[in-house]
Amino acid sequence: MTRAVKRAFTYRFYPTEGQAAELTRTFGCVRLVYNMALRVRSEAWALRRERVGYQATSALLTGWKKTEELVFLNEVSSVPLQQALRHLQVAFTNFFARRAGYPRFKSRKKSRRSAEYTRSAFRYRHGRLTLAKMSEPLNVVWSRPLPEGACPSTVTVSQDAAGRWFVSLLCEDLIAPRTAPGEAVGVDAGLDSLLTLSTGEKITNPRHERTDRTRLTRAHRNLARKEKGSANRAKARLHLAKVHARIADRRRDHLHKLTTRLVRETQTIVIEDLTVRNLTRNHRLARAISDAAWRQFRTLLEYKADWYGRKLIVVDRWFPSSKLCYACGALAEKMPLNIREWTCRCGVLHDRDVNAARNILAAGLAVTACGADVRPQREAPSRTRQSAAKQETQRATAGILCL
Repeated sequence: MTRAVKRAFTYRFYPTEGQAAELTRTFGCVRLVYNMALRVRSEAWALRRERVGYQATSALLTGWKKTEELVFLNEVSSVPLQQALRHLQVAFTNFFARRAGYPRFKSRKKSRRSAEYTRSAFRYRHGRLTLAKMSEPLNVVWSRPLPEGACPSTVTVSQDAAGRWFVSLLCEDLIAPRTAPGEAVGVDAGLDSLLTLSTGEKITNPRHERTDRTRLTRAHRNLARKEKGSANRAKARLHLAKVHARIADRRRDHLHKLTTRLVRETQTIVIEDLTVRNLTRNHRLARAISDAAWRQFRTLLEYKADWYGRKLIVVDRWFPSSKLCYACGALAEKMPLNIREWTCRCGVLHDRDVNAARNILAAGLAVTACGADVRPQREAPSRTRQSAAKQETQRATAGILCL
């Protein structure tokens, strides 16, 4: 059955000098309105324990535009300013629901420069996109066509640190059903191999950051030599941003291809729940883990699995996938990272990553089949009169053996 999903199509565009100046002013006004509204809401709660919502900040915005100090807010489209207040409301909603931290103020140098336009603030006809307060359409490079008959609901204009301009059009797209040739696959994320599948296939880690590390180091040194506030420092900063953008683009393209392949070829995908934030505290591996982008891989896989109707199972992070023998279920006491192959007491020689991927698949299917708990629950030996290793072995393999 064909599914209708909301999908963003991002394109690069090249604004004229007038359009670039207008968008730059809009970015600044959006940041200012967001910060002012955040300050009002924070002070209202800190001083009076009063919650200020979107409607109240929208009324405040109308008053701000009438003041002499903020009269310049009338020079840009009002829609991106209202959208900034809505984004702030969403940020507070996520905070109160404990899905995110407390909203932060936007920085002129570090925050993303973007503005969102709704249907009343842009015109899209026959491949020509015109924003409010602009007389000419944007020079968009249509690298791929929009869905036939698509009518964008929102348009987001942004500029990255490398100075490139992008426009993202949110449209409704129809995803045709696909028959997956594979039933289920377990995926183990790593550093030597970016992904290891339960089928035994290993996907090489391209190490994009390491590939361009020499160029990146030179750009950093060049920036450090420049005087702060000078034009040469601005040029060096832009060059460094372009190197980072090249690395990020290649990494994102590679992950998109991998995740698309997985959801098209497999009906059920089982992955491990990795806490990347905690793993990057290991300073010896932090750079390599960040370059692997496991969190981005999972994010892409989640929404693509939802699009194509695939089943994505996430195994608990404490499941000992690497230390558990897939053949007999024995649990090794220690498994340092430098050990890539090991022989179980049952005589089976294991490749560490392939064994982990197979255990992840079995654990995920066990959760689906009988609701087993794949996390090794540790109990005091005095209560059960069993050794800790035996307890872990029984609980870790309980879900697998129930199959």
